[in-house]
Amino acid sequence: MSDASIRYDEPLNPDNLEVLTQKEANERGQYFKVLRALMVACIVIPLITSWYREYEGAENTFSFVRFFVTSGTLLGICGAATYFSYRAYHSKLLMDLRDRTKTVETNKITRKVAHPSGNAYYFYTDSKTKLSIEVSPEDFNAYNEGDEVSIEFATNSRHYLGYF
Repeated sequence: MSDASIRYDEPLNPDNLEVLTQKEANERGQYFKVLRALMVACIVIPLITSWYREYEGAENTFSFVRFFVTSGTLLGICGAATYFSYRAYHSKLLMDLRDRTKTVETNKITRKVAHPSGNAYYFYTDSKTKLSIEVSPEDFNAYNEGDEVSIEFATNSRHYLGYF
């Protein structure tokens, strides 16, 4: 963020709140899918290693102690990784829904890039939060480099909500 930028918080409007609620529900579902897949892997991997030991012709190919220790270790590692990931990313989205605030940041347009073949138009800004934003063709033609554009994003999670 440059020294000349203006930054302030304001309440979320209903459209922004709906977007964040939907994003939270989607992310929560993804965390549970990943956690279930990791839990299945934590059970299947020790079984596969037992089959491999049987194939190699080792004695005592399946040990309940080895199975539970390996499964428990894998479950602990996967559970801790999932928990810390959840706390680092998803909890910020929950704080946004609880606080119901968004941040509006006004920055200068540093560069304009057009990709007419893909119907994509971008503004590059001097913001540290959102370096580039996709804009409509009308806004691309209306604004020039050096003009100011305001960017809205969720305060804690920094999820981009729009521009004006």
